[in-house]
Amino acid sequence: MQRNDPAQYDQLADQWWDPRGGFAMLQWIAASRAGHVPPASTPGAVLVDLACGGGLMAPHVQRLGYRHVGVDIGLPGLQVARRHGVGVVRGSVLAVPLADGCADVVTAGEILEHVEDPGQVLAESARLLKPGGLLVIDSIAATRLAPLVAVRIAERMPGGPPPGIHDPALFVDRRALLATADRLGLDLRLVGLRPSVRDLVAWRRGRRDTVRMRTMPWTGILFAGSATKRAEPGAERRTPGSARTVGS
Repeated sequence: MQRNDPAQYDQLADQWWDPRGGFAMLQWIAASRAGHVPPASTPGAVLVDLACGGGLMAPHVQRLGYRHVGVDIGLPGLQVARRHGVGVVRGSVLAVPLADGCADVVTAGEILEHVEDPGQVLAESARLLKPGGLLVIDSIAATRLAPLVAVRIAERMPGGPPPGIHDPALFVDRRALLATADRLGLDLRLVGLRPSVRDLVAWRRGRRDTVRMRTMPWTGILFAGSATKRAEPGAERRTPGSARTVGS
């Protein structure tokens, strides 16, 4: 089995919004991610959703009052996201085809553990953000315990990730991530995440359609983070690539 194959997301595109499908836990984490985002403070405020997949953030972003722009490389997922009201852009999270300073909020959920250089995702996020803008992330930590829990156990459990979707070799070094964020002018703070045990039991028994994620101090398996972009006059600006939007 080839791990971390992007084609797997395309093959499972019909399951993005299935509360008991292969992306069930991503739905739970999307709701948790939205909890870190404040309501839009101005009309027309933009939230850029990196690796948006099927647009699971859509109902939360709409409720919070942002214009929702989703970026992903997978066409099937983007087509699903568009049906849920997301303005979609096809492109890589490592070279996002959007202008500097276009976003009030950037979310980069469940993507850092799928790329060779998570620091480049942070760099693109910082480029997209306006000064004072907010970055929200979540990912899997590079620890000895994480492969056991997030791969060997979770892939065999209902609600867990599809088999093969994660490669433990790409799990994220939190110290390196924090250091990179600081260099980019992002004041990043991390917190651990876990599913509510009570909700998980009720979900498995068919009594709930979703599971709430709980925060905890320990970040050694699944973690979330939020960062405000500091104002740094004179920072170098890079020219983004041309946008590729999904057609009808």
